[in-house]
Amino acid sequence: MEKYIRKFSEIGINELALVGGKNASLGEMFTHLKPEGIMVPDGFAITVRGFQDFIAFNDLGQAIGGLIKQLDRTSYSNLKFIGESIRKLILAGHFPKALSTEISSAYGLIFDKQDVRAVAVRSSATAEDLPDASFAGLHESYLNVRGNRALLEATRKCFASLYTDRAIKYREDKGFEHGKVFLSVGVQLMVCTDHGCSGVGFTLEPESGFRNIIHIAGVWGLGENIVQGTVTPDEFLIFKPSLIKGFKSIIQKNLGEKSKMMVYSATDGGVTKVFNKDTPSELKTKFVLVDSEIEMLARWALIIENHYQKPMDFEWAKDGQTGQLFILQARPETVHSKTSIPQLITYTLKGSGDCLVKGEAIGNKIASGRARMLSSPTQSALLEPGDILISDTTSPDWDPVLKKVAGVITNKGGRTSHAAIIARELGAAAIVGAQNATSFITDGEMITIDCSQGKTGSVYRGELAFEKKLTNLEGFILPDHPKAQLILADPEKAFELSFYPNHGVGLLRLEFLISNRIRIHPMALLRPEMLSLDSDREKIEEITLGYPDKATYFIDKLSQGVAMIAAAFFPKEVIVRMSDFKSNEYAGLIGGADFEPEEENPMIGFRGASRYCHERYRSGFELECRAMKTVRDEMGLNNVKLMIPFCRTVQEGRTVVELMSRFGLTRGENGLEILVMAEIPSNVLLAEDFAEIFDGFSIGSNDLTQLTLGIDRDSALIANLFDEQNAASKQLIVQMIKKARMLNRKVGLCGQAPSDSESFTRLLIDNGIDSISFNPDALIRGILNIRSVNSENKELLTKKNR
Repeated sequence: MEKYIRKFSEIGINELALVGGKNASLGEMFTHLKPEGIMVPDGFAITVRGFQDFIAFNDLGQAIGGLIKQLDRTSYSNLKFIGESIRKLILAGHFPKALSTEISSAYGLIFDKQDVRAVAVRSSATAEDLPDASFAGLHESYLNVRGNRALLEATRKCFASLYTDRAIKYREDKGFEHGKVFLSVGVQLMVCTDHGCSGVGFTLEPESGFRNIIHIAGVWGLGENIVQGTVTPDEFLIFKPSLIKGFKSIIQKNLGEKSKMMVYSATDGGVTKVFNKDTPSELKTKFVLVDSEIEMLARWALIIENHYQKPMDFEWAKDGQTGQLFILQARPETVHSKTSIPQLITYTLKGSGDCLVKGEAIGNKIASGRARMLSSPTQSALLEPGDILISDTTSPDWDPVLKKVAGVITNKGGRTSHAAIIARELGAAAIVGAQNATSFITDGEMITIDCSQGKTGSVYRGELAFEKKLTNLEGFILPDHPKAQLILADPEKAFELSFYPNHGVGLLRLEFLISNRIRIHPMALLRPEMLSLDSDREKIEEITLGYPDKATYFIDKLSQGVAMIAAAFFPKEVIVRMSDFKSNEYAGLIGGADFEPEEENPMIGFRGASRYCHERYRSGFELECRAMKTVRDEMGLNNVKLMIPFCRTVQEGRTVVELMSRFGLTRGENGLEILVMAEIPSNVLLAEDFAEIFDGFSIGSNDLTQLTLGIDRDSALIANLFDEQNAASKQLIVQMIKKARMLNRKVGLCGQAPSDSESFTRLLIDNGIDSISFNPDALIRGILNIRSVNSENKELLTKKNR
């Protein structure tokens, strides 16, 4: 039996002390998960005994220990000197004969049957890939290594990387004794990714920690560009329940710019160097994986997570020559997997200022500080605690620097870049992929990072006021009745908001999705020949690049946006209101002016059900219906229910429901419920007739008040008269609730009043409302009002029964 070598087939997760975290996990997958179909490249581990004997053979233990004792543990001013000195000692060392012989023998034996004997040589520390300390990216790896001499040199460099500056600092931060952490080296068959693609994945949503999502990111070429944040990758979100049940499970696909791809350059002494080249234009506009490959990786991720019984992150690669997918490594996810959510922390920007740049927000924080422009971690002395680091990108070498900043802004990178991962781990505010941050932000000026608005983060000039609110949810009781639901529009906030106490979504507005994600008038996609402006045609071609069929663009974007929210709250109901733009709002979409009438009062004009039935928009409504059918029937998200706004007459309601059936959405099929907004007095007065067509009512108190009092909500001149608690409005609301109860139809209300007024909440509850929907910032206050009314009612009932 070899003294220093263990094949992957001979090791498992319990051998962490022998081969380190990374190799133990590789052996575990190779032995136990490869039989389940997961492709893991073959290889072997050089055990920690090899590292220990190397150190002893060269008599380095005392010298290394002496240098570590000299480390300045207050400011780490000599960290660079200490790390560099230790690495020089190791790199000058020689291999014991037995160790080099076993390495060369294993290399020839295990890879002898392979056509290409190129290998990846990876460091694997004994304090690595643990549930609370990943050590990700702290030690070195060497790719495309060929030949015995190059393999031994790469191994020596891996040994030395146990003492990179970042690894030393990380062990200090985590409280690990340096002399008790050892290094194993993994030697793994090289996957030829320079002509293929590679990436990373998480078995949860990395921003919020939402467990029902698998997140996969990928780039062309070697995966180092993702880790270092050099490019913005493609990103895919897969919904686990749909994947398990065999439905279309990819609920989000975002095309990254992928401007660079890392490939191999010439080989020097068996060690291959790499460089970044411009990505060919035809690859920039193409996803790195097709849907079947995305779902295959997602199924592998499920198997990995189930095997380890914890959230995991993993690296994957696709061989450019064979087209075969591989899992290169997997380790426990270390940020969300160890946290519960007993409290909600929300940030609200109160001040205003010039927006300097935008990018991808990491987390939901707001932070202010002085901008410090650094091009290298060697400039760390320029940073003061609480500064905000501005850089083109960051790599693991920046880790010691990032520990003392209030925030990070990078020109490049995506949600899975090194800057994003470390920011999450440290709980710092971060914006990545800001593109021009180093040009538009001045070194030394005060700035504010705002990550509270969803996926897009903004950087403002100046120190802006903001509010941080903590809500303790430990033991928070959600009342059973009436249901407390959310009003939502932005899918980027859905996963985070799903952790709020709720009974689902009572109103999902499509307008935000259409104006922010689609941006184009649906009729402009269907009838491009009617466009009058060449500039609109050019914008549409640019936005829909990769979609020869423009209708498919609309359906894909709308269905994916709705699916993110439906998945976040699954299996709770999510009530989607079909589009309710007014004509002046629709005209603001790209190409919209060519399809919209000019109206004196759009608030009571061409909107809602009347629009769906009209030939000017009927085919646009069909696109909306096809998108909802995709969500419900193809993605398996049948918790989605649909709602028709501004339905003036009973006949109009019948026509719309018949149209929906013609477009694939038949009431009752696959449990489909169709509701109607009760926002016009006719809906209340003729509730019996509307109840024959629809499954329920949702009271829109704003429009109902508008039409009851004869007030245009858009008119500033009479805005002071608008009051949804006006006696006339309240009478109609009570009448609607009572009629719905009598007709055995569910009835809810969406509006601000129940969170502002406990008396209004009492009015709704005492008359039998089924659900109340709140904006996220008003949800907790609204629930407390419901609980207060229920408690008072319970006391009154108890007294009455005495």
